[in-house]
Amino acid sequence: MFESSTNKMRFREAFDNYFDAITRYCFRRLPQSNANDAAANVFVVAWRKIDEMPEGDETLPWLYGVARNEVRTFRRSLRRSTALWAKLSGQPTYPPAGPEAVVIRNDEQAQLVRALNTLGSSDQEILRLRAYENLQINQIATVLGCTPDAAKKRCSRATKRLRDAVDRSGRRRAPTRSRAIPEGGDG
Repeated sequence: MFESSTNKMRFREAFDNYFDAITRYCFRRLPQSNANDAAANVFVVAWRKIDEMPEGDETLPWLYGVARNEVRTFRRSLRRSTALWAKLSGQPTYPPAGPEAVVIRNDEQAQLVRALNTLGSSDQEILRLRAYENLQINQIATVLGCTPDAAKKRCSRATKRLRDAVDRSGRRRAPTRSRAIPEGGDG
């Protein structure tokens, strides 16, 4: 690849502006031992595909898409190595605790995370992109490689499934209409 000063400047700008966001993305999805490597790999891919990397507001969602692929690769590798170690040691395997467990500080958060974990991986990912990364629907569409309308529908469906999962776990929704009680009570 021809290394121009323009490409170096574009890469440096993307790295300086988005390294922290990409690193946080990886840390929320991978063990610490793998998160730094995954974040570094995202920028290796960005350098190799610098001509394909969009500019402006589309850079971060594109980098999240690359990060999503890197996280999947690391998870697949982690599952394989865990299974191999279990096979070698004859011990049963248990999935590692997710990074969400660190964040949980009260029962309501724990219940929400449990409900989130009952959802499919694609629902989990779209909800995390929306909540953790604060991406807009058009940016989520870029990360997922779909149209904004499809991303909006996926996000809406994932949110409904999360609400249903929380309801099934026993959490009651807040009332939609409140009834004011006049001063002095009902009587």
